[in-house]
Amino acid sequence: MTFGHNYIGGQRSAQGDTRLRSLDASTGEALPGEFFQATEAEVDAAARAAAAAFPAFRNLAPEQRAVFLDAIADELDALGDDFVATVCRETALPAGRILGERGRTSGQMRLFAQVLRRGDFLGARIDRALPERQPLPRVDLRQMRIGIGPVAVFGASNFPLAFSTAGGDTAAALAAGCPVVVKAHSGHMATAEAVADAILRAAERSGMPAGVFNMVYGGGVGEWLVKHPAIQAVGFTGSLRGGDALCRMAAQRPQPIPVFAEMSSINPVILLPQALRERGERIAGELSGSVTLGCGQFCTNPGLIIGLRSTEFSAFIEQFKARMADQPAQTMLNAGTLASYRKGLEHLHAHPGVRHLAGAAQGEGQAQAQLFEADVRLLLEGDELLQEEVFGPATVLVQVDDLAQLRAAVQALRGQLTATLIGEAQELLEQAWLSELLQEKVGRVLVNGYPTGVEVCDAMVHGGPYPATSDSRGTSVGTLAIERFLRPVCFQNYPDALLPEALRDGNPLGIVRLVDGVSGREAL
Repeated sequence: MTFGHNYIGGQRSAQGDTRLRSLDASTGEALPGEFFQATEAEVDAAARAAAAAFPAFRNLAPEQRAVFLDAIADELDALGDDFVATVCRETALPAGRILGERGRTSGQMRLFAQVLRRGDFLGARIDRALPERQPLPRVDLRQMRIGIGPVAVFGASNFPLAFSTAGGDTAAALAAGCPVVVKAHSGHMATAEAVADAILRAAERSGMPAGVFNMVYGGGVGEWLVKHPAIQAVGFTGSLRGGDALCRMAAQRPQPIPVFAEMSSINPVILLPQALRERGERIAGELSGSVTLGCGQFCTNPGLIIGLRSTEFSAFIEQFKARMADQPAQTMLNAGTLASYRKGLEHLHAHPGVRHLAGAAQGEGQAQAQLFEADVRLLLEGDELLQEEVFGPATVLVQVDDLAQLRAAVQALRGQLTATLIGEAQELLEQAWLSELLQEKVGRVLVNGYPTGVEVCDAMVHGGPYPATSDSRGTSVGTLAIERFLRPVCFQNYPDALLPEALRDGNPLGIVRLVDGVSGREAL
């Protein structure tokens, strides 16, 4: 049964008068249950509950937090068919996609549990005292990383599980020892509630402090959350406008805090001639599938395709047009997402430097795939339209005249999550400069693959220079994500008994440490 109350310090709270309804994404029909928009007092209470839980939570042994994450994963996997049906109704995503995303979400939790058990996230470094060193002795210095403090996490619309209530930001923050306050996404509040209940069951099973997880509902509550002095970092996946607004709020606080926002990316794909000559028709089919996968509602959706003017690229365009024209209409996540997609298409249709190539007129309530071609001068001259993400199953082709113009086009790109090179082995080597340029622009460079599909693992980077993210030094997917919510602390001349376990002489955690410049697990 849906109760719709906010989650604060292990309790449920419904102090506000404003009630919200979750909608069926396909029909617009209101779903059962009401949700209480959080009041400012409730947001304050949630942030304070997280702050109260922080000292005890961050000082738990890594194994204890790992047990908690494993318990969350078990609870998520145990959610039944009714839960899957609810997610499908709120998002219009198919059951197969939801089952896969649930597996990814529980898998993220288990992966971070492994990170906790191996201990490298602590970054333990020890420089032992050198009392006889001349001309000056060295004191004993030891460093490790600790959780930054309570983290505000904003649920994403396009991933109701993997980037939302128990998503990557929540998993990374909890692994780092940081309690969280989640702002539930308004598009899937019933989903968020079921996941929140699962997290609280896991917290109770594993003996976590009250306040380790909190969640609030409602529009407008995010500002109270970001400005609250107890919050020490923000995780966000959403629009460029929303991410920029959060960054400004966080920067204007008396104590500014970091915002790790994943925002806007057009994920360029560069097609080289030999690849098109050898397998152009296959590339057209694969690329159209990537553009329209999940109704184009992936942050890694290929929104810009660049090719050298040639007979091969001309033939590819005709093949690609046919593939895009054959794509069926799809239902988007919600009415707001569909409206935004249509507005983006209107801007493309109205621009004199853009030509529509394929795609049926938009039907009532569904999104139709669209293909455009833009004059390369729009890219070279910095036209904003060609750099803006159109969130949905649409992409833009650009033809460049030669390699010099291709270089200029790549240099004109803003920061991206991904860039893709499609080419044969020899031409990739001959144009190796492309890889060098793209590394300056993106967080992940692909060769002969497609960006839709992000593996959750140690090596993954899901980030990139602005406007792809607000901080290109991190990632929101993969185990490196934990570092966003950690900070280093140095202990000078500490008695061994007072040191954290990770830095004690006996190395009771058995972790790899850097001791006097040498890496190993040995006790001192």
